[in-house]
Amino acid sequence: MYNRDLQTELLRLSNYFQVLVLTGPRQSGKTTLCKMAFPDYSYINLEDEIVRDEFAVRRKEFLIGKGCLIIDEAQNMPEIFSIIQVMVDENPDLHYIITGSNNFSLMQNITQSLAGRAALLTLLPLSFSELTDNDKSIGTDNIMLRGFYPGVIAKEIPPQDAYRQYYNTYLQRDIMQIMNIKNMDEFRRFVVLCAARVGTEFNASGLSNEIGVSIHTIQSWINVLEASYIIFHLRPFYRNIGKRLTKKAKIYFYDSGLVCYLLGIRTTEQLNTHPLRGEIFENMVVGDMIKNIYNKGTDNNLFFYRDKSQHEVDVIQEDGLQLKAYEIKSAQIINTDFYKNLDYFRKLIGKDLISSQIIYAGDEELTSNENGYINYLNIK
Repeated sequence: MYNRDLQTELLRLSNYFQVLVLTGPRQSGKTTLCKMAFPDYSYINLEDEIVRDEFAVRRKEFLIGKGCLIIDEAQNMPEIFSIIQVMVDENPDLHYIITGSNNFSLMQNITQSLAGRAALLTLLPLSFSELTDNDKSIGTDNIMLRGFYPGVIAKEIPPQDAYRQYYNTYLQRDIMQIMNIKNMDEFRRFVVLCAARVGTEFNASGLSNEIGVSIHTIQSWINVLEASYIIFHLRPFYRNIGKRLTKKAKIYFYDSGLVCYLLGIRTTEQLNTHPLRGEIFENMVVGDMIKNIYNKGTDNNLFFYRDKSQHEVDVIQEDGLQLKAYEIKSAQIINTDFYKNLDYFRKLIGKDLISSQIIYAGDEELTSNENGYINYLNIK
């Protein structure tokens, strides 16, 4: 059982909203968190056909009889959202927590029936801050290979077994619920090719040519992976907001263990010498930054920087006009060359850059007047 950082925000928002919506990938711990945070609430799972049949017969009476309620995988019964809308409007003492792993279906129903009535939160796999000291002691390569799903860690499931089952069951089932993919072999190739491009700008045209499907198909598939909480994008940093929306974004996976599985990496020895080890490490760190943001109930404010001269900074965090810059390196020793792009970006941005750091796989944490560096287990 892990203490989840998101619980603080979940409890806070429950004071203001009768309906809380908790989304996130399957097996990220949504049900466990809800039961821990609200032990007095009743619980139903709408993946259970018996529960769905019982609800279909009695509907409103079914919900009233259970009082405050946690409803798992609510997207399986779309009609429940409009009923909850009526019930919370009529009874201010009723509270509902709705969870779901299919973001497309869930959000479609929320915006139609519960807009303005519900607070939305996202629970991702474990962050570094949520791991125990024992979880962190196994070494960088083991952490990347194992990934961050609570069940995989707690039950010590071999990663190749855990992610094979995850991919073959949850991922493919969610995908088929969202859209009818006629050629699953082509889609599987697409997912593997996405894993091989972690930390790079997403090029739909290149993937279209490589797989032999249309750009429109590639775009629809990437949307499916986003809706299933498999991948996310990091948009380029521009002061011009319009450019952020039109320029190519980088692609990352929410979990490094799934990336390793898709790339055929089964052991730490294979990972240690793999040509994409640096990109997988970067993926893990950026993913942890995203987790920390969502665990606070705030919006994604991370970007990357790259200009025409190929000066690049891995992560730019924006807070109003103030910026923080991060370079991510999988090395265990700091090299002065790591600072070049940070120095360039500081000269470009000036006083708006309030912090710059190297995040690396070493053990020391030192700071200087301009740059600092921090080991990856202490990302804030």
